[in-house]
Amino acid sequence: MVHAIITLTSDFGLRDPYVAEMKAVILSINPNATIVDITHKIEKFNIRMGAYALASAVPHFPKGTIHIAVVDPGVGTQRRSLLVQTKQAFYIGPDNGILVLAARKQSIEHIYEITNRKFMLPKVSTTFHGRDIFAPAAAHLANGAPPKEFGPEIQKIVTPKFAKITKRKEGLVGEVIHVDNFGNIVTNFGEKELNSISAEGHVNVKLGDAKLKLKLCKAYAEAKPQEPLAIIGSHDFLEISVNQGSAAEKFRVRSGDKITLYRSYSNPSTG
Repeated sequence: MVHAIITLTSDFGLRDPYVAEMKAVILSINPNATIVDITHKIEKFNIRMGAYALASAVPHFPKGTIHIAVVDPGVGTQRRSLLVQTKQAFYIGPDNGILVLAARKQSIEHIYEITNRKFMLPKVSTTFHGRDIFAPAAAHLANGAPPKEFGPEIQKIVTPKFAKITKRKEGLVGEVIHVDNFGNIVTNFGEKELNSISAEGHVNVKLGDAKLKLKLCKAYAEAKPQEPLAIIGSHDFLEISVNQGSAAEKFRVRSGDKITLYRSYSNPSTG
């Protein structure tokens, strides 16, 4: 993997030198690495937003890509540093849930806690693990270091609420993981969950106090202007949308709100 692709996702922004420092560390260890910025404009400390951005982008990268994600309000505490190996890629970052959505979609094979000082900078700060642990780990991995040498293999990692779906008798309970610039409500449900409740043609959801029976579309324009709809979006998550309008404004929904996907219920509204 000498010519490996290494991606960066963070909440660092571009005003400060943090992103450049990470890139400098990577290139000092592996000058042949190709570094791709997914985004550095994640809302500060918003792990959910970082996880969504990462999960949305990674399916389009070649096999063997190394993804670093750093939204890390727990830096310097006892939270672990992770190297996650999937069938498609590698993920490096803090054990706070930011890697889970992306890694889980690609079938996790091994999880290692990064403890081997050989793969860190000589001096590790308590405030910048992105530069001192994650960047050098990615560069050494790209140079061919075996994943098992980075530290002990572990079985469980932090799975935050936004990555969990709860099964109940009447259906499934999930969460809004993102509201995009168009006001589309992106949920943590996918086609697997729709299939599990045998959704065909319509989906029944509860958002806040609203119970809705929504047309399940393949394109936004299948609904009338200002009409609500459900759709599997381009990132393979179920979206609640309004054609040429904002579903988030219409239903007063924010990222982090609960959403319930029902098998059926009586007298639902059509929005």
